[in-house]
Amino acid sequence: MLWQPSLPEKYTAMSPEELGVQISERRKRLGDALVILGHHYQADEVVQHADFTGDSLKLAQLAASVVEDRAKAGTPVEHILFCGVHFMAETADILTPDSVKVILPDLSAGCSMADMADYDQTVEAWELIHESLKSQDWNGRVIPITYVNSTAAIKAFVGENGGACCTSSNADQVFSWAMNGGTVARKEDEDIKILFLPDQHLGRNTASAYGIDVEQHTCVYDPRKTAMGEALGGASDSELHNAATILWAGHCSVHKLFRPEHCAQIHQANAALASGQEPTKILVHPECCKEVVDLADLSGSTEYILRTLRAAPEGSKWAIGTEVHLVNRIAHELADRGIEIRMLSDCQCLCTTMFRIDQPHLLWVLDGLCGVDGPVTERNVIAVHPDAQKLAVQALERMLEHTGVGGVAVSSSDKDPSMKNKFLD
Repeated sequence: MLWQPSLPEKYTAMSPEELGVQISERRKRLGDALVILGHHYQADEVVQHADFTGDSLKLAQLAASVVEDRAKAGTPVEHILFCGVHFMAETADILTPDSVKVILPDLSAGCSMADMADYDQTVEAWELIHESLKSQDWNGRVIPITYVNSTAAIKAFVGENGGACCTSSNADQVFSWAMNGGTVARKEDEDIKILFLPDQHLGRNTASAYGIDVEQHTCVYDPRKTAMGEALGGASDSELHNAATILWAGHCSVHKLFRPEHCAQIHQANAALASGQEPTKILVHPECCKEVVDLADLSGSTEYILRTLRAAPEGSKWAIGTEVHLVNRIAHELADRGIEIRMLSDCQCLCTTMFRIDQPHLLWVLDGLCGVDGPVTERNVIAVHPDAQKLAVQALERMLEHTGVGGVAVSSSDKDPSMKNKFLD
């Protein structure tokens, strides 16, 4: 997590209404030179100011597309305010021209999952895993896959080592690509192992869906255990040898809060319904643990969850396993259709780091861009090193080339030209 200085008192003393009015005034001043992006997990007070809402990669791609369109129209974008977390702002910086500055309103808005995969720890793990496999006369390759919920440094590591990024919606396709050899077709007698970063739950659920017996053929590498003297992150040589997928010991702090007993409560309530009463369906994000995903009726990405609920029949009932702001927002949207939507868990399943982005910080960075209290100042600019950008783009490009789905164009005149006109849902 980066250090964020305290705001001047005037920002914290304003009412939400006054903050909203001033933010709108600054946005009007900046016009088309500014784009504000709001992640689905943001609070309503922030989302109301967003030009676009979505998940992390979709927003970064939207930003790239809008930047290109406005440049052609002669109204170039100069700044993107990403109301999300640090790795999302990094991805937006990777996919947009160097002339556009990406700003994160609060530098302390990190992602605990992304921070669980440190670059130096990953390099160490890579070396230790290969040393162990070599000592066992193993014949094969390890291909790294990283969830987009990872730092630019991890994306660069994966790109450099022949791997690819994935999203929760295309993890199965990227997984299959890797198991078939990735960048080099798999030889008949070659064993392929996947190192899946940083979310062990998405990795385990994806491996299971692929047909791997995850009890027998996955193991977990925990860098904290390596730091405490366990050379292979808590795994044994034989576990590494037998594993088709090596799972990094990372997780989402929000989705970890959903437990099998929450599903069991829904199942018990459904069983007690009288004939003809509408049962509650369980729909969860694949960042939930496998036990929860197995007990759910459906699982899928944030976009899948939203599409499923918006297409649901009137009168249907749903228990959702994902972040509370998203669930409350979609529940309010669909209430007039008689669709009942509730959280799967009664606990406050809140992304606390996302919640650090608020109206005071948003106004503070906008005041800097407008020169309200002095010279124009670009506060909290997120910039990925050019060397890391090039390698991270390779990991993103491999994902885009092999997922075969449509969506928002990614393009840029002064980033890697091979990224032009690639698409992802």
